[in-house]
Amino acid sequence: MRHVLSALVQNVPGVLAHVAGMFASRGYNIDSLAVGETEDPNLSRMTFVVVGDDAVLDQVRKQLEKIVTVVRVDDISAKQFVERDLMLIKVNCNGRRSEIRELCQIFRGRVVDVSPDQVVVEISGQEKKIEAFIDLMRPFGIVELVRTGRIAMVRSVQPTDESSSITSITQEAVTRD
Repeated sequence: MRHVLSALVQNVPGVLAHVAGMFASRGYNIDSLAVGETEDPNLSRMTFVVVGDDAVLDQVRKQLEKIVTVVRVDDISAKQFVERDLMLIKVNCNGRRSEIRELCQIFRGRVVDVSPDQVVVEISGQEKKIEAFIDLMRPFGIVELVRTGRIAMVRSVQPTDESSSITSITQEAVTRD
């Protein structure tokens, strides 16, 4: 089973190495990892994707919580959450630049760099969307590809008044991406 963990950590040197070392020393594999500063410059958020049963997840959480620089660990897998990946992909044009541009529009990506023979495309979204775009780019010839780790955030609590219809419309628009 796939679990998404969000860890709030102190923004100090060595935290990433310490956390990654804990995973490695216990034989846990990290499918995806993203780290970035939060709204508080003293804290960073680490988002992990770990595959395993509930026992593995429980052990990972317990081990993370033992690390002094880890402030809080949440398993957001069971909650309603939004997740995104970001990818830059460089592909050969071979005179088919307009085709690539059309596919970018369909996937809500954008061309961020152009040369006579290649284009670089930026695309963000759920993992399935990124994978589908990669598959469509293969026939053009992928020159280079780089992806971020997954980032995720728990959705806001649903209101129970009339504004809930506005919220549901907004969420539908967000989940389409």
